[in-house]
Amino acid sequence: MIDAHWALKLLTWLEVSFILLVGGILLAIVIMYITDISQNTHTIRKNYPVIGRFRYFFEHLGEFFRQYFFANDREEMPFNRADRAWVYRAAKDVDSNIGFGSTLNSNEPGTLIFLNSPFPIMESDALMPSPVTLGPFCKTPYTTHSIFNISAMSYGAISSPAIKALSRGAAKAGCWLNTGEGGLSPYHLEGNCDLVFQIGTAKYGVRDLEGNLSDAKLIELAAKPQIKMFEIKLSQGAKPGKGGILPAEKVSAEVALIRGIAEGVASISPNGHTDIRSVNDLLKMINHIRNVTGKPVGFKAVLGERNWLIDLINEIRVQGIEAAPDFITLDSADGGSGAAPQPLMDHVGLPIKESLPWVTALLTEAGLKERIKIIVAGKLVTPHMVAWALASGADFVNSARGFMFALGCIQAMQCHKNTCPTGITTHNSKLQKGLDPTNKAERVAAYQYNITKSVAIIAHSCGAAEPRQLRSEHIHIVNTNGFSVPLDAINPQPLIFTAADSHLSGSESLTKN
Repeated sequence: MIDAHWALKLLTWLEVSFILLVGGILLAIVIMYITDISQNTHTIRKNYPVIGRFRYFFEHLGEFFRQYFFANDREEMPFNRADRAWVYRAAKDVDSNIGFGSTLNSNEPGTLIFLNSPFPIMESDALMPSPVTLGPFCKTPYTTHSIFNISAMSYGAISSPAIKALSRGAAKAGCWLNTGEGGLSPYHLEGNCDLVFQIGTAKYGVRDLEGNLSDAKLIELAAKPQIKMFEIKLSQGAKPGKGGILPAEKVSAEVALIRGIAEGVASISPNGHTDIRSVNDLLKMINHIRNVTGKPVGFKAVLGERNWLIDLINEIRVQGIEAAPDFITLDSADGGSGAAPQPLMDHVGLPIKESLPWVTALLTEAGLKERIKIIVAGKLVTPHMVAWALASGADFVNSARGFMFALGCIQAMQCHKNTCPTGITTHNSKLQKGLDPTNKAERVAAYQYNITKSVAIIAHSCGAAEPRQLRSEHIHIVNTNGFSVPLDAINPQPLIFTAADSHLSGSESLTKN
């Protein structure tokens, strides 16, 4: 039994603790009250001291309540719960079969319907994705089977454990990883995967002391066998017309060293390349980098105004097919994980559903579709969207946010801060500790594998032996009246070039002029 004396002392201690706790709460309320009525910034807090603070608290909680309790499986933005759940299952390599029917509203305008064949491809006749070669005129062309790859995410924008996991996972899956515009970190190299080095407007990683493109650094990078291609970033989906934005709190000492900038100072890239102000400049830069490195070079852009691409095609006619970019990475104006002004993220640039069919038609009519490969990105995280992209003319699909989900992203919408709860987009070591690169690498590889496998299932159902044999005629799209029409019917393409005014058509498309 507890001695009565000690019991009395314990009771007294509890009473004193309670009094101190209540006193502390009352003191905090008094301080908040005085603070609220003294400030002139927040009207609600001034008019309703202390109580008005709950308005901001519940507004913040509303994001999470809507996500987990109020939003239906198919309505949340930017990615609904059903799509995220599929990615999570694919990354964990668990059963993705469902029962009792689909929750997808097949009457919703824009819904894709793949046309199954009465004679589907038998598993014994199925093929793996066919190999595609980029840079046929390069000293070191790049050939890959992969249809689904990891899109640009810079070290700095995402954490070192995240990049380690992506690098290891990409190597295991046999796909490429784009470095993003933040330069090459040791974490990109750790998994020994194929890399695409991105050159942003600030030229991080390939700049001299004055910020100009450095041939010496290009040569140094090209000597690394992991780097297979170089990509010039003109614009990106989150913010067309504005350069990269890395907040000051995410510019650590290591990030600053890799980028060649000051620690703790926001990294704001120019909104364009100072040395690329025309299609002539773009082709000049592409050919310069290709000549220096010997590796395929292309560019990334969000399509908006279209005439410049027609001008680019005309200039390729003048300079010859060898001068053409080896690939175009077409980004969708659907936003991304990067920090961006909301007006740009919401209202600038064309979505991929419009830009991809147009660019495919442009290159086809110009006789350049075989010469210039198309890579697309933009919310393509599920098999049906990847299959649509391939059928619409893409040679490859890139995804950033899909692989972020594979890493454990919960769509907390804090990518631009240093507070990501899953450790993916933060440099806070306490938050990073939950992201185990070894475990997450397996999930990255499983997600890539299951996307490829599921796209192949769609292709086989349509009578195509492998994903790259999918065509737009395999797809219908639901119209506003709830009935489906052929996909081509809603994307009529005007004739831009004719055989008479193009000398790069037909069998000449891959021959030297």
